[in-house]
Amino acid sequence: MKKGFYNILKANFLISDDAVKNWRFIVFCTILAIIMIASSHSAERKVHQIARLNQEVLALRSEFLEGRSYLMKIKMESTITEQMITKGIGPSEMPPNKIKVVIKD
Repeated sequence: MKKGFYNILKANFLISDDAVKNWRFIVFCTILAIIMIASSHSAERKVHQIARLNQEVLALRSEFLEGRSYLMKIKMESTITEQMITKGIGPSEMPPNKIKVVIKD
């Protein structure tokens, strides 16, 4: 047990006769670790991008609702009447008359 532990510490498995197999495995593990780290960074970047886009969607939705409520307010008859009175135009005091066209053959 003690000898095996010292062999690992001295890295005898890297310089022995069958070290090529060990080096291949170490390189393979290193490449897998690099791929895993890159994938993790990519996923984290996408999570941050999704969060940023969700915040932007909420802001745009809020802006849309604000614009829609403002439009509804300015389309109200009372608002239009107030604006027209300042220009000297008021609501009619007489109701409109319906005009009938009679065609004689």
